[in-house]
Amino acid sequence: MSGRKKGSDGRAPGGGGYTKSGKPRPGTGGNRRDRLKGKGPTPPAYMRPGHPAQRAAAARAAAGGRPARKRGTGPGGVGGDRSEYGHQPLAPRGSGDGPEVVAGRNPVVESLRARVPALALYVAGRAQQDERVAEAVQLAAGAGIAVLEAGTAELGRLTGGAVHQGVALRVRPYDYAHPDDFAAVPGPNPPLIVALDGVTDPRNLGAVVRSAAAFGATGVVVPARRSAGVTAGAWKASAGALARLPVARAVNLTRTLAAYKSAGFFAAGLDAAGATDVRDMPVADGPLVLVVGSEGHGLSRVVAAACDLLVRIPMSDATESLNAGVAASIALYEIASARSRLR
Repeated sequence: MSGRKKGSDGRAPGGGGYTKSGKPRPGTGGNRRDRLKGKGPTPPAYMRPGHPAQRAAAARAAAGGRPARKRGTGPGGVGGDRSEYGHQPLAPRGSGDGPEVVAGRNPVVESLRARVPALALYVAGRAQQDERVAEAVQLAAGAGIAVLEAGTAELGRLTGGAVHQGVALRVRPYDYAHPDDFAAVPGPNPPLIVALDGVTDPRNLGAVVRSAAAFGATGVVVPARRSAGVTAGAWKASAGALARLPVARAVNLTRTLAAYKSAGFFAAGLDAAGATDVRDMPVADGPLVLVVGSEGHGLSRVVAAACDLLVRIPMSDATESLNAGVAASIALYEIASARSRLR
């Protein structure tokens, strides 16, 4: 028998922590019930160490992909499009399908300096005292962009919870052309179209558009899925060339290339395994589609098979690779040089 004293109700001191005989109840460790602390709600699968969902989410994050989404935070859910790791948007806002929102003082000022077409500039009242925000207001007013005052809560909603620093810029959605618009463009030179396969960085898209405009291309074609769209980042990288050179979206790039070939175009794919140097391309003087793949992966198998020939950029080190913007610039320069020689 235990030496502990019992109360008037026959229980040992400590209440629920002990049995009537004075022994600790199983699972209590001898503590009173009001001292026991629970572990809280069970975390979701992607936050449990060792769980397959957690390993998959970590792999996606390491690869720069989209992290797992909390239940109830998707479209129509409670909390909007937010990440479980904070209040940052799950993906960069804006893909050309709707208005994009640029948040933060420096990004907004840089976008306005690059003359990115915008619908409105939203500014919190106190933020106008900051020099960068004041500059953004002046730039927007000079470009004829509406300047609207917004509260912190409204800015948070507009930016998807991103760090906005009291200022946000709503960028006008891009009006994409149709790929068929490039097939019959009048002019002294034969049409030259640049098609991108798997290029997902908007800055590379902007750089390609800038080079394409400089070397007399007709337009740029991008796939509708798994490809970079015209965002504020693409506008800034193009240095205004997007205002002069149209970009079209193709539902299926392989079928679009087939349609161009039926219209009399040659399709030349830029690939490190190509047998012909880009400077020796025999079809440079005719209607041409230059297909550029992504850095590292290059052209996909089906797109490479749809090309009439594969050309390469000769380099001293075969193990090196160029990003899409640089590779497209070199190839477009060589094509322009070949056309000038054949005139």
